[in-house]
Amino acid sequence: MLKKHLVDFSIIIFIFLIDRASKLLIISSPETFEQNGISITHFLNFNLIWNEGIAFGLFSFNDKLYYNLLTIFICIITAVIIWLMFRSKRFEKFSYLMIIGGSFGNIFDRVFYSAVPDFIDIHINNFHWFIFNVADIFITLGIFCLIMLEILSKKKDEAR
Repeated sequence: MLKKHLVDFSIIIFIFLIDRASKLLIISSPETFEQNGISITHFLNFNLIWNEGIAFGLFSFNDKLYYNLLTIFICIITAVIIWLMFRSKRFEKFSYLMIIGGSFGNIFDRVFYSAVPDFIDIHINNFHWFIFNVADIFITLGIFCLIMLEILSKKKDEAR
């Protein structure tokens, strides 16, 4: 079974390592702790924040019990996605692999830092989008691909 899924595991590990490297680079940079972070372009900053909730800081709790329950819930969802990945093929499987790799990156941070370092700050003038990280990009891309696959398969079924 390991040989059969070696490429799958390699993709997950690759995504996890890209995420870890980007977060370690940002965490170790003293400039990201300043109020405005590091200005990359007129619409992109690297500004470190520690997210104790889920995506975009939702469900942030001060109580560690709720935080730990949320982390367990995220792990259960990730286990279900792993099960779905084993049952899927081709591009659908790749979409699940992106979600799993990103999820592992954020779960690692939740366990070892008790928060997820987010740092990509996209903005137009004073309007700032939610700050996110590389793992969030892969999770979002994977979900977007799954939605597109579902839409395309519905259209294909309607054409028949």
